[in-house]
Amino acid sequence: MGICLRYSRTREEAVEIVNDGYIKIFTKLDRYSKGLSFKGWLRRVMINSAIDYFRRNEKHYNSLDISYGQYETTSESILDQLAEEEIIAAIQNLPPSYRMVFNLFVIEGYKHEEIANQLNISVGTSKSNLSIARNKLQKILLQEQNKPKSKEKNG
Repeated sequence: MGICLRYSRTREEAVEIVNDGYIKIFTKLDRYSKGLSFKGWLRRVMINSAIDYFRRNEKHYNSLDISYGQYETTSESILDQLAEEEIIAAIQNLPPSYRMVFNLFVIEGYKHEEIANQLNISVGTSKSNLSIARNKLQKILLQEQNKPKSKEKNG
């Protein structure tokens, strides 16, 4: 579920991806090579399910986003002050095409050429989407960091 949450916009989307992944796992269990890491194979299936979900639903997303026109610089120490849930929520707020490239490059360690092949985009688009995603994440995380903390209610 953790993998799928990073690739989805909502928890419901992540649940759909997990369900798709488990269907693939159960129908293609014969493709698992004994002796190799089952966890690694399961992870790969879930990532591929997220990519398939993105491709199926890409037409529903508005990938034209020009708000990246204004870049802001941020302090590197902001990540030290954020909780994992805040970072995942920020990633989920990215537009789908940026979120997908960010996850594949930063978290999964894919190269731009591999991402381009997986998502049927150019290498330049992959690099551009990663740059935009990073800038958007910085902006989202800065806004989250600068929000006044709400006081807990007593009683």
